[in-house]
Amino acid sequence: MTSVSIQIEVSSTFPANKVFKVFSDFDNIAPKVNHTVFKSIETVEGNGGVGTITIFTFGDAVPFTSGKYKVDAIDTSNFSYNYSFFEGDCLMGILDSINHHIKVVPTDGGSIFKQTVIYNCKGSDKPSEDILKAEKEIYEKTYKAIEAHGSDKPSEDILKAEKEIYEKTYKAIEAYGVAHPESY
Repeated sequence: MTSVSIQIEVSSTFPANKVFKVFSDFDNIAPKVNHTVFKSIETVEGNGGVGTITIFTFGDAVPFTSGKYKVDAIDTSNFSYNYSFFEGDCLMGILDSINHHIKVVPTDGGSIFKQTVIYNCKGSDKPSEDILKAEKEIYEKTYKAIEAHGSDKPSEDILKAEKEIYEKTYKAIEAYGVAHPESY
């Protein structure tokens, strides 16, 4: 079996235990902070521990609609979490499974979130470099959004979107005032 992998590493100023705790609530937080990627996440079997089976319904920002994964291992004392996608169009018709290995490593003054994603291919076909790059970017942005959610600090994407909304609202009000000067 052929495989290909990507590595994600994101530094954080938060301690490993806090990062791991917030990330452990991924299924609830991800659709809130990155709805264009994670439309919904629903547990269909289990209670969140090893063996739990969950269905992802992906949003418009990804070319897939769904994926089903199983929790393989959780080690809270070492801040690690492993899960595997085994069903759904996220396997792109060319993969047997996608294994995710997550570890939060304590550092002086914070931690490093490390994620290894292994794409286990059915044959010789592999995900393209463009897909791997896009997925890596999605994981990094989602991690940052989850971290911001856990810190009660809005992410850069949220701040940018809010700024755009305020600017558009101001421009619309301004245009209305110019078009209807008698009202003011």
